[in-house]
Amino acid sequence: MHRANPSIVPPVTRRDVLAWLGALAWPAASALAQTLPTRVVVLSDFNGRYGSVDYLESVTAAVRRTIALRPDLVISTGDMIAGQRLQPLLTRDQLVAMWDAFHRHVTTPLQRAGLPLAVTPGNHDGASGSRFALEREVYREQWLARRPALDFVDAGGYPFDYAFRLRSNLFVSIDATFVGPLSPTQRAWVERVLREGGRDGGQRIVFSHVPLWPFAVGRERDFLGDRELEAIVQREHVGIYLTGHHHAYYPGFKDGVRYVSQGCLGAAPRPLIGHAAPTERTLTLLELDAEGGARIEAYGGAAFDRPVARESLPREIRSTVATLVRDDLAPR
Repeated sequence: MHRANPSIVPPVTRRDVLAWLGALAWPAASALAQTLPTRVVVLSDFNGRYGSVDYLESVTAAVRRTIALRPDLVISTGDMIAGQRLQPLLTRDQLVAMWDAFHRHVTTPLQRAGLPLAVTPGNHDGASGSRFALEREVYREQWLARRPALDFVDAGGYPFDYAFRLRSNLFVSIDATFVGPLSPTQRAWVERVLREGGRDGGQRIVFSHVPLWPFAVGRERDFLGDRELEAIVQREHVGIYLTGHHHAYYPGFKDGVRYVSQGCLGAAPRPLIGHAAPTERTLTLLELDAEGGARIEAYGGAAFDRPVARESLPREIRSTVATLVRDDLAPR
């Protein structure tokens, strides 16, 4: 008698459970589906040296842990490959080989597990500007072919600027691969999609690669610093702004918004500003409840199963442009 190989059967995900509950006619089942928190895993900065097609074991371990967590969504805040080499510029064949390696290590395992992956470009993936036009075009090609099955609010700019809903939560990707303010056109798009995205009581979450404010040593000047974007984020009730690039986890709070910097999974973890020791490699888990609340935790260790204690993080990150207070110390 032939038996199916269990190793190729994808695991049951939280999305599967929600779909099954939603398909049931019982009011109790529908009510239960609505009370389950929406679970999101955030991964960032996977890359190694320029042009590399190799990934550290930490990337494999983080993907394995992500699958075990069974989230409803996985977000990448950029730097999935090691592009942006200046001399010599990378060829199309080299770029495609790097993306093939990333998909083999990250995209395909998540896809087989039934987990949608929402990406935003990092400077090493598809930096804006004419010098890296080829890298940007290859990035576009790679992700247009792998667009996740999400409830898009605006997919016209996918995989750069786009927005989607997940249950009652609105997610907005901002294409931010260079330092300095966004263009007026891009800011107008962010404001419009947030304003028209509706409010169903859930979270409004923005994610980009370069952060609005600095977090890490050596990256004190690598930030957007866009006061008009900050005003939009506040005015349109964004609760969480997720970023990469600084290779250091910190859940900061400023003027009503939680700015969460992700730890890296690849090379070069960095110290937080004001500190000497590099932070550890981490992934971030968000749990968004039906009432609009959000629990944010980072996990480190070899298997990414050890919570990062809030008390181990500085009480604030103070730079020349902003002070970010640790979110558990923020005023209610």
